[in-house]
Amino acid sequence: MKIILKQDVTNLGHKNDVLTVKDGYARNFLIPKKMAVAGTPSVLKAHEEILKQRQHKEVKLREEAEAIVKKLEGLKIVVGAKTSSTGKIFGSVNNIQIAETLEKEGVTIDRRNIKVDSDKIKEIGTYEASIKVYRDIKTKIQFEVVKD
Repeated sequence: MKIILKQDVTNLGHKNDVLTVKDGYARNFLIPKKMAVAGTPSVLKAHEEILKQRQHKEVKLREEAEAIVKKLEGLKIVVGAKTSSTGKIFGSVNNIQIAETLEKEGVTIDRRNIKVDSDKIKEIGTYEASIKVYRDIKTKIQFEVVKD
């Protein structure tokens, strides 16, 4: 069944993508949860017109994403965490703390678009995170966890 996504769906596609999925997945999950609409010929034709009109906006968004990537490449962030005397962190450092630190540096990234490469950060040190800035524009940043 052809569908048009109304929002980003993890491991499936991005908003406004036209995809072919199994009928049951579309009818029982995507369409009832308002994540997609059925791709009938009239809906597909209207969708094509909308995409043509939004194409120039897409170029602008890509340019903004590239500017954010350039800003992130030269950025070294430091995340503070409460630690014991041995250097172990109480709890762990996660993408929320990284997003807050980036916000203080002047770069706004949604926490859901930040993925810490290590499973759990439990010690002081330098780590790496992957950031999805826009659809297929991704970058990696280094961040240091220090004693707060």
